[in-house]
Amino acid sequence: MAFEELGINAAPLPGAMPAFHARIDASELHAMCEKARSQKARLVTLWGSDETTRGGGYALHLALAFPSGLLWLSVPLDRGHPHYPGIANIYPSADRMQRAAYDLVGIHAQENPDHRKWLRHGAWPGGVFPLRKDFDIANCFPPAEDHYPFIKVEGEGVHEIPVGPVHAGTIEPGHFRFTVVGEKILRLEERFGYKHKGIEKRFETMTLEEGARLAGRISGDSTVAYAWAYAMAVEGATGGTEPPRRALALRGILLELERVANHLGDIGYLGNDVALSFGFFQFWRLKEDLLRLNSQLFGHRYLMDMIVPGGVARDLSKREADLLLDRLEKVRGEVATLKSIYDEHAGAQDRFIMTGQVLPELAEKMGLTGFAGRASGIRHDLRVDYSIPPYQQLKVQLASHTRGDVAARVSVRFDELAESIRLIQALVQQLPSGDIRVPLVDAVSGRCGVGWVEGWRGEILIALEAGENHRIHRCHAHDPSWQNWPALQHAVIGNIVPDFPLINKSFNLSYSGHDL
Repeated sequence: MAFEELGINAAPLPGAMPAFHARIDASELHAMCEKARSQKARLVTLWGSDETTRGGGYALHLALAFPSGLLWLSVPLDRGHPHYPGIANIYPSADRMQRAAYDLVGIHAQENPDHRKWLRHGAWPGGVFPLRKDFDIANCFPPAEDHYPFIKVEGEGVHEIPVGPVHAGTIEPGHFRFTVVGEKILRLEERFGYKHKGIEKRFETMTLEEGARLAGRISGDSTVAYAWAYAMAVEGATGGTEPPRRALALRGILLELERVANHLGDIGYLGNDVALSFGFFQFWRLKEDLLRLNSQLFGHRYLMDMIVPGGVARDLSKREADLLLDRLEKVRGEVATLKSIYDEHAGAQDRFIMTGQVLPELAEKMGLTGFAGRASGIRHDLRVDYSIPPYQQLKVQLASHTRGDVAARVSVRFDELAESIRLIQALVQQLPSGDIRVPLVDAVSGRCGVGWVEGWRGEILIALEAGENHRIHRCHAHDPSWQNWPALQHAVIGNIVPDFPLINKSFNLSYSGHDL
């Protein structure tokens, strides 16, 4: 669509992804978002920034996905009382993002139905905003009382079960408060923020090159996706950095290897959650073999530091490529056999089918994304919708389902496993010759770049603005879990408490990548 239909003048951003940037007044925001929603535009992320060192006030930023590409909207806000009309009534997933933007930058969403803190907990005082430029990153505050007002549900036979934030295993912390009658779940309220690490503040102390290493550590299971999105943003912000074709093909191989590894592990865990321990051991054997192969070929089990701005850090020799093809063909055959076992196992299917359902209408309303969205009829995949090299020549087959239950999410994962193996094989066989990295072009202060990548969990976005001397003015990282955690609260309603671990694992959302 032409963005002029929204009453805005959008300028294209340099880079591989079709992206545009525009500025509007806060008074126009709500009406513009209503128009965008009516035209099926999706909210990807929302964040704030401090522009006081540049003579301005503060700013709200949104990324909206249109059929023609990504629109980055910037909304200048007053320095004295930075506020804007909240949009959570249009895009429900904006609620937590708006609360986080206030905790970090102090910009206020008016008429938002929920003004409770989100990230702050008791780690810093009210009225202190860590992403403002005058905040010293070395500041340390004594722990304070939290007093978070969870929503109460009352009635005859109603009970509350608090779970977490510290759990029995080595998983990350998150609080789940169940309201139940007997074992049936009436309501779930989530609370996160326990893994807030100040990553976005840390970015502002770095050069564009230094930020690549940090980006790859935002979420350990998505290091390739975050590193690629960051590299894409830097390449756009520098205005003329074009990675070599061989580097782009290698990036595609790495991203699909990351997808394969995570789907293998999670399908194994899902077998374990329904007492199919055979499935757990077999899939984790396959995952471990793949991680060892990653280490052998690329120097790291989880492929960290392989993608850098301008290209990749390590090449793949002909001998290594042949080894990769051979191993993947064996994985493909074993996964096909294991899929038939899962499909024919009556106990597993009884637990999977109609459990944790998110129907297409709710999924669209909540902005459900990634493989979980595709399992609920939301047919979006950046590799298909906005195909960039090396995916343009591969004709990626989108996996989808409409039932939106655990079984559908497992089915989509199996389909994506097979497709990722096919994509890797094609990329290896067609690997172009040439360099694997080019130097960065000098960045101009104030220039924006955006990276948008279909990670294994869903859409990962990096929005970056260059500062003086090749440094970072602002870098916002977005994990698809922001959209999907609220949908999980709906998925569990009407299910029994013992099914929560199964439903939760079928999404396998990120705490760490979500709590920046």
